[in-house]
Amino acid sequence: MKKKGLLGGLMAAFALLPLASAAQSTPAQEPASPPAVDSSEVKTGFNFGVLPVVAYDADTGFKYGGLTNLYFYGDGSSYPLYRHSLYLEWSRTTRGSGVNMITYDSPFFLPGVRLMAEASLLTEKALDFYGFNGAEAYFNTDFFTQGTDDYLSRVYYRHDRSLLRLRLDLQGDIIGKKLRWFGGVDFFGNTVAPVDVAPLNEDAAPEDILPEGVGLFQDYLDWGVIPADQAEGGNTTFLKAGAIWDTRDNEPNPMSGIWTEAFVAVSAFGPYKFGKFVLTHRQFLTVVPKRVSFAYRLSFQPRIFGEMPFYMLPFVLNSTMTRDGLGGGRNIRGVLRNRVVGEGFAYANAELRWKAIKFDVGNQNFYIALVGFTDAGQVTDAYEFDTNLLPEAYRMPEGDVLHFSYGGGLRIAMNENFMVAVDYGISGRPEDGTSGFYISLNNLF
Repeated sequence: MKKKGLLGGLMAAFALLPLASAAQSTPAQEPASPPAVDSSEVKTGFNFGVLPVVAYDADTGFKYGGLTNLYFYGDGSSYPLYRHSLYLEWSRTTRGSGVNMITYDSPFFLPGVRLMAEASLLTEKALDFYGFNGAEAYFNTDFFTQGTDDYLSRVYYRHDRSLLRLRLDLQGDIIGKKLRWFGGVDFFGNTVAPVDVAPLNEDAAPEDILPEGVGLFQDYLDWGVIPADQAEGGNTTFLKAGAIWDTRDNEPNPMSGIWTEAFVAVSAFGPYKFGKFVLTHRQFLTVVPKRVSFAYRLSFQPRIFGEMPFYMLPFVLNSTMTRDGLGGGRNIRGVLRNRVVGEGFAYANAELRWKAIKFDVGNQNFYIALVGFTDAGQVTDAYEFDTNLLPEAYRMPEGDVLHFSYGGGLRIAMNENFMVAVDYGISGRPEDGTSGFYISLNNLF
């Protein structure tokens, strides 16, 4: 991963500070009970914000575009928890990714019932693809490093993907706000292909011209590793059902409490029928009241039956938002995105969070926090295919190893809902990349 852009990225993060009024990219989970807030800080009625999207991710490049988030707080009795939230984003990155997203979230949709809905079209012109099963997949940095003897293409470990994602989730009370039932439906429309190098070659210098049809994804197609009926992707519909235990004192940055969820996601339609079990536990511990907390997350997501198509492997499931597979800015910071891909996996994160500075600007409430972290993950259920289809040089020992990283970050938070997150992670294994720098919204968990 490249380290450039660190100073520019930090400047972009601070540039958001005076522009922000209220925005977040993923719906919040409802806390067990709203935290105590000074009456002078309470927001009522509508709170509306329009922001330029300025972010950086070591895997996708600089992000630009725009977003808006409309909050409705009503009479303020539930603040900082809103009553309705509508979020819209249009953004692009310098490496060809695109986000077209609409989400709606209402903790008060019906008495005791929360509704979360999403419609997104996510495009990736050069999505990371390193093969299957983590360390079992052969990885050679020279293949994409210009000037080396084994150089093949800058996009050797990339492929094209367009993802249509539709989601409708409901949560309802079982025991107050602490124990809730969870159910929903997700639709994933995956369209995959080798990288289209023609746009990348426009106006390129002769030494930068990319060859057609050179990449690991194309190799897997040619070798028969990827079945012919999956070569262009496919559709998957998940039905989900489970339960959530939530005792957090404040969703955006809890100082105490537990957030644990367990559910089953079943692909019940289409040619590939399979099921996954998702168990994710998060705990937040106060170290210094109102200032320092320790937070950790443990997740286990095995396949429990059926056959998974390869294009559904790189997804991390949870009750709020589906993410790309292990590696990258949302789970193992500093490790290459989608480096750890299999039918089942486990991962963990630990963070020490310090709210170092608190201040007000106008009628907006801010704090700046420092974060130290370590992340890890590993494939637990391998994606099965005939390894004899691989050339001998690509055959690695069976079994994955622990992939881990460590690093630090900065948080700039406003009104307990909006948060800019800046993280820098260092990979613990050279086979997983070197490091990654990320600017995004909200805490990792």
